[in-house]
Amino acid sequence: MLLLDSTLEGEAYAHPQADVPGARVLVLGIGNVLMGDEGVGVHILRLLEQEPAMPGVRLLDGGTGGVNLLAEIGRMAAVVLIDATRDGRPAGTVTCLHPERVGDLPRGLGAHDFGLKDLFAAAALIGQLPELHLYTISVETIVPMCTALSPAVAAAVPEVALAARAHAARLAAEVR
Repeated sequence: MLLLDSTLEGEAYAHPQADVPGARVLVLGIGNVLMGDEGVGVHILRLLEQEPAMPGVRLLDGGTGGVNLLAEIGRMAAVVLIDATRDGRPAGTVTCLHPERVGDLPRGLGAHDFGLKDLFAAAALIGQLPELHLYTISVETIVPMCTALSPAVAAAVPEVALAARAHAARLAAEVR
């Protein structure tokens, strides 16, 4: 089987998007789908992959983040990032932020080895920091070796998918 992002070709929900020529907006779903609610960003991205493609917008399953995403974000004008956050709010709480600086990113974002703050700090350091738009879904409990979302977090998925899709389309129209 061929690995495409974090989905295996042939999986029922695997609709890998071909590279979008001229894409200047990246919708980046982050998370570990083997850790329950922590994988919500990837679940939302998979839902977006089932929708018609948006001109100028590339969808990417960023998995658990990492420095390998630096090349992806560095060539974009804007990134719509979707991730879980442990911010103390009730599970399923949706927040949309437009951080102006890396220091404005929320503290509970990204429970990954190479944190998202590190990724965006590296992009800023080399002069390749795109405009950031961040959708977070609050999570309370991380359940190892679980692919299901809790009811509260699952309920937020359609709302965030719809909002992120509209937001990305609007950004793509602005950066043409």
